[in-house]
Amino acid sequence: MDWIVILILIVFGISLIIIEVIFVPGTTFVGIGGIICLIFGVYFGFNYYGTTIGFLILCIALITITSSFIYSLKAKPWEQFSLKETMTSTVNEDIGIKLIVGNIGLTTSDLKPVGKALFENEEIEVCTQGDFLSNGKEIKIIKIDHNKIYVQLNI
Repeated sequence: MDWIVILILIVFGISLIIIEVIFVPGTTFVGIGGIICLIFGVYFGFNYYGTTIGFLILCIALITITSSFIYSLKAKPWEQFSLKETMTSTVNEDIGIKLIVGNIGLTTSDLKPVGKALFENEEIEVCTQGDFLSNGKEIKIIKIDHNKIYVQLNI
């Protein structure tokens, strides 16, 4: 029974440390919990079976952790979770309509200060000059700077 508890603590501790390194950024309770499980597993090994078996358990745990880290650095298992593409497009670059200052449109989302608006049946991203406008308000284009379109409430 003691071997099972020691084995479970060590395997669980190593698993938590690997999860910490690969999936959870920073030092969190996952890594700290893994270290605590490892310490208790090794402590119980020393306590129940003496120094010879305790050092054997400690060496096996250290070799397993070291080999896991070396494998994870060489095999790069986290590569399947990383984004390999970059965004090259910009906002409003594919506008199919020609917008000019003074066009009237309708907000389709809240503008806080950036949001979506409908101009000539095409939804585009627009920006206020710091004002909050709720959904469904009539707006007017006041400035066009490259692909950035500034609007205000149409009064």
